[in-house]
Amino acid sequence: MQVEVKLDATCRETKVVIVTDKITDEIHALISQLSADTPTYLPGFQGDQLTLLRQSDVLRIYGESGKVWALTQQGKYLLRLRLYALEERLNRRDFVRISNSEILNLRQVKAFDLRYTGTICVSLSDGSVTYVSRRYVGKIKEVLGI
Repeated sequence: MQVEVKLDATCRETKVVIVTDKITDEIHALISQLSADTPTYLPGFQGDQLTLLRQSDVLRIYGESGKVWALTQQGKYLLRLRLYALEERLNRRDFVRISNSEILNLRQVKAFDLRYTGTICVSLSDGSVTYVSRRYVGKIKEVLGI
């Protein structure tokens, strides 16, 4: 994909033009990202206390016992949103779904272990480990370019 930026001192409002031969999933994602005002914070609860979590601080988001949780270096927070809704709010360059019940922050990954047959073991920056489900291995390899 080519990216071109033109500076014009007379320009009063930024304008983005996409020139393509066909609309692909990548183009749809680009349009969504450019047109959406995605919040950079997620509302996380610990008991009755609300904490605004920066997306960059979230290690992983996962479903457990019918609830959705965000794990950060500071602890575990209850999120009152569904995984599919969170997936739409999160920065698509940083977050990727690794199973039906988990979304991972790629910026918080320390290493991917590909030795396991049919799955990938992921080591996070806090020392915890999680696994990519078989169904999502192809998607992760595509994201990582392997």
